[in-house]
Amino acid sequence: MIEELLFFMEVLVAGLLSGTMYSLVALGFVLIYKASSTFNFAQGAMVFFAVLSFVGLMEFGIPFFVAFIITVVLMIGVGLATERLVLRPLMNQSEDTLLMATIGLGFVLEGLAQAVWGVEVRRLDLGIKDSPIPWIADNLQLFISALDVTAGLVATAMIVGLTLLFKYTKIG
Repeated sequence: MIEELLFFMEVLVAGLLSGTMYSLVALGFVLIYKASSTFNFAQGAMVFFAVLSFVGLMEFGIPFFVAFIITVVLMIGVGLATERLVLRPLMNQSEDTLLMATIGLGFVLEGLAQAVWGVEVRRLDLGIKDSPIPWIADNLQLFISALDVTAGLVATAMIVGLTLLFKYTKIG
């Protein structure tokens, strides 16, 4: 009986942590839709492109935080270029046209990423072990990944930060 309860707790915690990350993805879709009235099918490709850029920079020996800043600047550039070159010229077109443009943009970004970085699997080392947190495993006999907890906490902090930004600033 106790083993089933422990397993249930592990699955529950893992599900909640995964849910926070999925909610961040959903929040991204909602923010883009609210700002532009267009569902952006290229959002996933943009994240894919950003991650490959980040990993590629780190493979060149660029330190983690420098690679992160360069990736943020690069993706701001990609976002501005997307708005200026793809979406703005189509501003008065039908929603279907904008929708198709974002699908096409997704294919372009995925193709560009494959041309630049190839198709082989890459590993991103964040310096966080994907193993159970020792004190939780020892004291509670729950095997909860340190990587999952860290990702869940970062996602939660980002959601809280965005909530505060939109609730208490002029942007919101």
